Amino acid sequence: MARIEKENLTQNEEIPLGISNRHIHLSQQDLEKLFGVGYELTKSKELMQPGQFASKETLLVCGPKGAISKVRVLGPVRKQTQVELLEGDGFKLGIKAPVRMSGDLAGTPGATLIGPRGTVVMSEGVIVAQRHIHMTIEQAASFGVHDGETVDLECYGSRAGLLHNVVIRANSNSRLECHLDTEEANALGLTSGSRIRILK
Repeated sequence: MARIEKENLTQNEEIPLGISNRHIHLSQQDLEKLFGVGYELTKSKELMQPGQFASKETLLVCGPKGAISKVRVLGPVRKQTQVELLEGDGFKLGIKAPVRMSGDLAGTPGATLIGPRGTVVMSEGVIVAQRHIHMTIEQAASFGVHDGETVDLECYGSRAGLLHNVVIRANSNSRLECHLDTEEANALGLTSGSRIRILK
């Protein structure tokens, strides 16, 4: 991924891009239902955000109309199980998932998760992830933005364009990175090395 090395950032400087496919975050309780009592996720790859990782574990996600196999589980465990789908996945599964920020799960639809040792029927927790940018509080000040603010992004390349409704997520434990899902990135011809910047 492209990285910004300077400490003093301005709004014209470029932001590293992280492209996410569909994935699952599990609670400890659901992890043990699916994989067995005392089970721990097997780390496969460190992600850009501190402490986050892709695991070797995958699950079958089922809805009223179909299923998607080998959906990756990300770690570490969370307080509540959450499934982040692509918009097109909803048609295959028969699930109308709303666009939400991670963790904002109240009133969302559920799904059934099938693992090697058990099944979890979720009452809620399925979303399409709202596009967002992670950064520290200091970086937010340098860009002239704040946590929770919505900004526009300018994307460069052969299919260059603008993305609206990009939420700033600023806290003390983040690395600068914009998160788009694969559908959004493909529509604009973006890769992890693409150039993007905030428009104010």
